Amino acid sequence: MSTIDTLGTATKAVIDTFDRYVVPNYKRFPICLERGAGSKVWDAEGREYLDLFPGWGCNLLGHCPAPVVKAVQDQIARLIHVPNTWYTEAQGEWARLLSERSFGGKAFFCNSGTEANEAAIKLIRLRTDGVKYKIITFRGGFHGRTFGSVTATAQPKYHEGLGPMLSGFQYAPHGDLDAVAQLVDDHTGGILIEPILGEGGVVPAPPGFLEGLRRICDERDLVLAFDEVQSGCGRTGEWFGYQHFGVRPDVITLAKSLCAGVAGGAMLTTPELARHLRPGMHAATFGGNPIAARAGIAAIEMIENEGLLAHVGTAASIFRERLEALRDRCDAIRDVRVIGMMIGVELAIDGAPVVESCLEKNLLVNCTQGRVIRLLPAMNITPEEIHDGCDRLGDAVVEVASRA
Repeated sequence: MSTIDTLGTATKAVIDTFDRYVVPNYKRFPICLERGAGSKVWDAEGREYLDLFPGWGCNLLGHCPAPVVKAVQDQIARLIHVPNTWYTEAQGEWARLLSERSFGGKAFFCNSGTEANEAAIKLIRLRTDGVKYKIITFRGGFHGRTFGSVTATAQPKYHEGLGPMLSGFQYAPHGDLDAVAQLVDDHTGGILIEPILGEGGVVPAPPGFLEGLRRICDERDLVLAFDEVQSGCGRTGEWFGYQHFGVRPDVITLAKSLCAGVAGGAMLTTPELARHLRPGMHAATFGGNPIAARAGIAAIEMIENEGLLAHVGTAASIFRERLEALRDRCDAIRDVRVIGMMIGVELAIDGAPVVESCLEKNLLVNCTQGRVIRLLPAMNITPEEIHDGCDRLGDAVVEVASRA
């Protein structure tokens, strides 16, 4: 019998409360999660799940990583929140750590990826006081849900019912440098792109594409901004996804795993560009708050102290070997894409039933773009957990394919 068919009293009570009082803007699975540790979570009935998509990619270090928990507990007993009209040591230290691991420069802190991208959009326009207001983005990309970010997202399904969208955004096919060059005019201010499409199906930029964008930006005096909300903070085995391509951006945006599960976002930019985001032009009340800052610092320290960047390479190799072997024996799998702990399994069948089948096997995964099973495992996932997860995922794909 499936998990869905065996709801307990505790879960039913929670769902009833949600039905009565919570806006139904999310499609939720009928499971109430209560606690987690590493790559495992447990529901209200005590059932254990292996989580290969922890926190929608936010729990980069698994559920409740001890160093982050300790840092947050310590901070919350000292100071919960102060506004950004005051200095706090942790925020400055957090900015230093991020700067030294990226291209240098300065940080603006906020609370989410969409806020980080809104800051980048404003910065691009402020650089020329709005003269160069156009921004080129790419089909298949995803940049967030606030109005500027959702307009930047070149996917019509996210625009339905919201029109008219904001002016100034132009969309190019992903990977097409000629199309980008043709869109640039005297009012173009910048280019915003994910180095690795996340929601778009875990698709890395084609060889030479980011280099070509850098060249266009240098020749036409444009800002090159990389949305690293999913690919940043060590997930790919490098601190930031752009470091795999050898292309230096002018701006990167971060969130999700930035604070190992605690809400936090950031925009990093060069000192020259940073001066354009002058006082009064942008703010985030909770941005860089002491709790997020301590969590962000603890996450960086844990990654380095435990050698997790190197571990990502080992874990990725195991995932690649297992999933490619599954592809070779199962016609339902078209492609396997593994970039560190960003994994896309592209199917020839609908992915939703596969997610449901995985859930019945107590495995948590995600489907994006209809047919891509997306995994964003924790950096510290063990080889045993990888093999277990691949076994369950393989069984699910084969079962669903046999019924298709």
